[in-house]
Amino acid sequence: MAVSPAWRTLALNHGGVFRKAGRSSGLSLCPWGRCAWRGNGSFLDPEVKAFLEENTEVTCSGSLTPEIRLRLLTPRCKFWWERADLWPHSDPYWAIYWPGGQALSRYLLDNPDVVRRKSVLDLGSGCGATAIAAKMSGASRILANDIDPIAGMAITLNCELNQLKPFPILTKNILDLDYLDKWDLVVLGDMFYDEDLADSLHQWLKDCFWTHKTQVLIGDPGRPQFRGHSIQHQLHKVVEYSLPEPTRQENNGLTTSAVWDFQP
Repeated sequence: MAVSPAWRTLALNHGGVFRKAGRSSGLSLCPWGRCAWRGNGSFLDPEVKAFLEENTEVTCSGSLTPEIRLRLLTPRCKFWWERADLWPHSDPYWAIYWPGGQALSRYLLDNPDVVRRKSVLDLGSGCGATAIAAKMSGASRILANDIDPIAGMAITLNCELNQLKPFPILTKNILDLDYLDKWDLVVLGDMFYDEDLADSLHQWLKDCFWTHKTQVLIGDPGRPQFRGHSIQHQLHKVVEYSLPEPTRQENNGLTTSAVWDFQP
């Protein structure tokens, strides 16, 4: 996910790291991070790995995908309550299992034919859950894209939690690359939280579709920036899920999350 001067909110009335402006806001977006490509497992810097293991909780409850275990920030973690400026790394968007990603992951697990023997790009991968769901469902090639190197480490840890060999991770703004790689499927969840980013994503996804006939699936719980964007005219709702109560509480009472097929 994109690095920002303010954290996208978990929308709780908590103190600590998540009491900041958020995904449901219209905050401007800072430029994405520097380029890095890592192969399988190469993100596990021992010091950062130890920090993540100490300051996250392994959980599979409270989401749409109890089959997937993830390291997340929860109310039982110290930094849930600490001042945000005490967190020593970039803002941990990867440490929340956002509702759009939950819907995408649930859909892929329930419909493995969507990804089986296909190449899949998980754009704005965050905790890596949707890429993990694609791997569990038989995808032949996966790239997780998130500009935060710490997210790359978290994704690797989450792969290992689910007995999966870590897949490649790209930590660069893929929208800025000079070439457009071919993917059978692009998945992205919770990325339409900022108007400028939404416009850039819309154009990039159109390029993917028209250049390579790439299928695009978008997960979103109905944020205003997504509902009000012109991309709505090119979407077909595939499925809508009722969110578990813990996810509702963590997202300002949002009750559902949907998967959309992009058809420009």
